[in-house]
Amino acid sequence: MYAVIMNGGKQYRVKEGQSIKLEKLAMDAGTTIEFDKILMVSDGEKTQVGAPYLQGCTVKADVVGHGRAEKIKIIKFKRRKHHLKRMGHRQWYTEVKITGIEAA
Repeated sequence: MYAVIMNGGKQYRVKEGQSIKLEKLAMDAGTTIEFDKILMVSDGEKTQVGAPYLQGCTVKADVVGHGRAEKIKIIKFKRRKHHLKRMGHRQWYTEVKITGIEAA
């Protein structure tokens, strides 16, 4: 069984027991989250698709922890102008583990 959830403007295909990294959430490690923006649920035989969301479906997850992704390097360069700018960025994330998918 899997579901497609929406969080932080992005869509994630999740199944029970899976661990995913989401945009940073203001929650402590060990707390439980319920996602209610469910776009699709499938159990292999039957598929439910929302318009845009499914009513009565929830996905439960536990917050594992917070962290930062690997650094990406950004270089801005203008040829023949003696201009070069180097920057880096590390995005914050929250890691969650999916504990249950409840379909309507």
